[in-house]
Amino acid sequence: MGTENSIKGAFMILAMEQCACVERELDKLLQKFVLYGQHTERSLDELLKYVTGLRDELSHTALQEAELSGTLSLVMSQCCKKVKDTVQKLASDHKDIHGSVSKVGKAIDRNFEAEISEVVADSAWESQERQQFLSAGIVEHLYRQGLLNVAEEMCQESGLSVDLSLKQPFVELNRILEALRNQDLRPALEWAVVNRQRLLTLNSTLEFKLHRLYFISLLSDGIRKQKEVLSYARHFQTFATQHQRDIQTLMGSLVYLRHGVENSPYRHLLDTSQWAEICDVFTRDACALLGLSVESPLSVSFSSGCIALPVLLNIKAVIEQRPCAGVWSHKEELPIEIELSKKCWYHSVFACPILRQQTSDSNPPMKLICGHVISKDALNKLISAGKLKCPYCPMEQNPADAKQIFF
Repeated sequence: MGTENSIKGAFMILAMEQCACVERELDKLLQKFVLYGQHTERSLDELLKYVTGLRDELSHTALQEAELSGTLSLVMSQCCKKVKDTVQKLASDHKDIHGSVSKVGKAIDRNFEAEISEVVADSAWESQERQQFLSAGIVEHLYRQGLLNVAEEMCQESGLSVDLSLKQPFVELNRILEALRNQDLRPALEWAVVNRQRLLTLNSTLEFKLHRLYFISLLSDGIRKQKEVLSYARHFQTFATQHQRDIQTLMGSLVYLRHGVENSPYRHLLDTSQWAEICDVFTRDACALLGLSVESPLSVSFSSGCIALPVLLNIKAVIEQRPCAGVWSHKEELPIEIELSKKCWYHSVFACPILRQQTSDSNPPMKLICGHVISKDALNKLISAGKLKCPYCPMEQNPADAKQIFF
């Protein structure tokens, strides 16, 4: 956990510094825009007053004299020059802002990688099968988010055929979650009662927590719901053995019903964060019954990619500077380890601790009698006189007793 937090912290700090660099350039640009706008408005107002005054003077003179005097002709020439100079100065100042806009673009290019496709093998998404897998992952994510219409459109555009039985559980799950977000517990309670036996096999506390929260919602209405509160307390009989302490606390709060639970030592029961918690508990248990992970595989992949991408970009830069042959392994993975924490350990990849190589179909992992696991190539290299001595413990054994394991 410490390593995971350190990695996340490092990437967050790096990302914040990169954003700060761009923001500084953007602030400079915005400040120039504001100053330019103020200067332009002030200059044009002064010029307008000057021209308006000259126009009035010319109108008054025209009534008295048929021709302009030499002085007025000179004044008009100076006015035209002043207008021209002001416009040229404003155009020049505006042109200077273009340089600041360019600096913002350069700051973005300098701090953020625009081209990341080179960290993926060219053949990664070439096959139709892989494209279908990607489309299926996106559609499942959309179903999880309750974006059913978008998911249907995705299916049509990608030519993906999704069985109704796959979609229906997500429809129900999102309907219940939406009700919970609106603090409506009835759909979730009905679902929990129907699936009670399956939830018990998971040692789930969901049904009790739903009844508990419904009881608390009645408590919050005060003395006018006293009869309903007492009647609803009968639901806790089923959970008396496992949740005795919690039930005692709920019953104790009834003493303060007349004066208001919010003014009692039991005010913590009214904490609104419980609604967010019950959504999480329902999502976790419902996904477990459906045989799904709590988090969308697409969102997990995206989060993992965000952590791994800076490392992969650094490796890409090294490869570009020192041309290396065969940097992609047979599994189309770069030969480096990126720490994503145990939370993201999904792939069946085993690196032999003896030969420091990833196992493969031709060189699978082998479990020795003592329980240690090495690669088949390492096992063959360690055989001596028909016997194998484990490199980690002194147990001697017959190589034929080693068994191939599958992740």
